Amino acid sequence: MIWSLQTRVGFVQIWISIPVGFMYLVALLGNCTILFVIKTTSILHEPQYIFLSMLAATDVGLSLSTLPTVLKVFLLNHREIEFHSCLAQMFFIHTFSSMESAILLAMAFDRFVAICDPLHYTVVLTPPRIIGIGLIAVFRGVLLMVPLPILLKRLPFCKGVILSHCYCYHPDVMKLACGSVRVNIVYGLSLVLCSFAIDSIFIVISYILILKTVLGVASGDGQLKALNTCVSHIFTVFIFYVPLIVLALIHRFGTFTSPLLHVTMANLFLFLTPVLNPLVYSLKTKQIRSALPKILKIKIIWKNLKI
Repeated sequence: MIWSLQTRVGFVQIWISIPVGFMYLVALLGNCTILFVIKTTSILHEPQYIFLSMLAATDVGLSLSTLPTVLKVFLLNHREIEFHSCLAQMFFIHTFSSMESAILLAMAFDRFVAICDPLHYTVVLTPPRIIGIGLIAVFRGVLLMVPLPILLKRLPFCKGVILSHCYCYHPDVMKLACGSVRVNIVYGLSLVLCSFAIDSIFIVISYILILKTVLGVASGDGQLKALNTCVSHIFTVFIFYVPLIVLALIHRFGTFTSPLLHVTMANLFLFLTPVLNPLVYSLKTKQIRSALPKILKIKIIWKNLKI
């Protein structure tokens, strides 16, 4: 079965292809740079930056999951995808999204321990526990998302199989089935509650406790310093969850929105966090900002020596 990808805004695809290609380049280069800087800089081998490297790796995976179809649509005007390829892409998109949500929760926990219980920071966040948290994020994402393609594969698809986006997204694919999708809807809702909803609730609780602790600090400078360590993470949480929520609402009340809004929010969901995360953390994190020029300088010197 061959499906057609996103034909609603074909008349502007030439203009969209340039920024789309640029955003992919920024996302991949930026996150790979973050990974390289953290790996090669010993002072960054701390829980906060290890979680950041996990976030960067997840953003790379999310970008690579959508790269083939998005670029084919916008650059080559190739709008077809095989059914099983669509299911595979959908699985990876949702798996990496779930992993990112779990890692954002881990980063919130890291900030909570660092600010509310700093004396036990190194005791609580030991290397084995950090590795365990990363593995739990991966296994949870995989286990929760495996049923999605299985439940879709059992359905008949007899409608015009034209997807709303330039990639395969579960609510979008599910709407094309002509059989009963009650099981898919119930599982999809359970999945959202068990991953994104729980993660976001615990992130909010973490920051309520952080705020309570910070307000108990007598010094105003101390309060600002403590909150400043959370700014990058708060911004990352915001740019991850807002497009996700809006995209879910669009699919729920899609008949009342324009096709252009569908495409815009779908692409924001894809690009906003992978593109902005490296920029935010590079600008706001002094250690990364200072380590990057040193690494580039060493590479240039090494290259000159080899010549």
